[in-house]
Amino acid sequence: MQSASEFLDKHRPAGGHRSSKRDRIVQVFLAQEGHLSAEELADFVRQADPRISRATVYRTLQWMVEAGVAGKVDFGGGKFRFERAYRHPRHFHFICKSCNQSFEFLSSDIEALIEEVAAARKFEGRQSMLQVYGTCEACRDGKPPRPAVPSELLFARDAMRIAIATERSGREFYARAAKITKDGPARRIFQRLADDEIDHLERLEQRYAELVRQTPGLEDEPTFLFFKGAANGLFAAGTEELTDGLDEAKAILIGIRCERGSHNFFKTYGDRFEESEGKRIFLEFADEEREHLDMLLRQYRLLGAGSRRASKPRRRAKASRRTARR
Repeated sequence: MQSASEFLDKHRPAGGHRSSKRDRIVQVFLAQEGHLSAEELADFVRQADPRISRATVYRTLQWMVEAGVAGKVDFGGGKFRFERAYRHPRHFHFICKSCNQSFEFLSSDIEALIEEVAAARKFEGRQSMLQVYGTCEACRDGKPPRPAVPSELLFARDAMRIAIATERSGREFYARAAKITKDGPARRIFQRLADDEIDHLERLEQRYAELVRQTPGLEDEPTFLFFKGAANGLFAAGTEELTDGLDEAKAILIGIRCERGSHNFFKTYGDRFEESEGKRIFLEFADEEREHLDMLLRQYRLLGAGSRRASKPRRRAKASRRTARR
């Protein structure tokens, strides 16, 4: 995993030099959760080191925004707050105008729409922000506010949920494929992949249970990652195509399509996320899906080679009969 100092060195703006005061301010900032005002950060820093002036904190905060260490969020009414960008996935905000709390979420659908519109207009986007202002549940209903849970934990929880849903749908897909195909290499591949999905699922569920055990109340927190296409598992649509009597080559092609789509999904979003546990889960899963994809591709090529070899004697036999008639 990339350390904070390595991240800073990599993202340091032109002309940005190392200094002990700046590094101390960054350390204090990265130790905080949620959104801070510049004044609140200055208070935290001066508690840690009274020799650091507020002016130095403010300059360093601006530098952190430019370096990608901090994100600047507009809370409306000229109020800006800052959040960690290091090891923090790109996300959007609901901002309550009554209590000024911010509630984060990430949506692949929103990102895809932004990218689609930008591509249609040949616009090269560098930064996207979405902030929805309104009233939160606690303020609207007079309920006590929920204690803040770090978004990194919510991200890891939801990443595991998506991976678990995908494993379950993959298990159902391969079990179904093994059932409808005749005995042979393809069926054995399907059964092996079904067993792999069961093994992966057990490991993921253990990791999920451990995460929830370490963070009481985590399961009750609102969803952070919104991926509509992955909610029911990325193999669900493919399973519906597996009907009795389906040719084994077609079944393998459906599996290839599902595995490729799953790999691309987890790899694409894993690469987009900042360094975090959720990112690692996505990239680990992308690697596993790549292995399954390669297995199916090899089997499909073998099927194709076998069918070509089987057709050659028939063609030669037909040619011999034509020669004999002459």
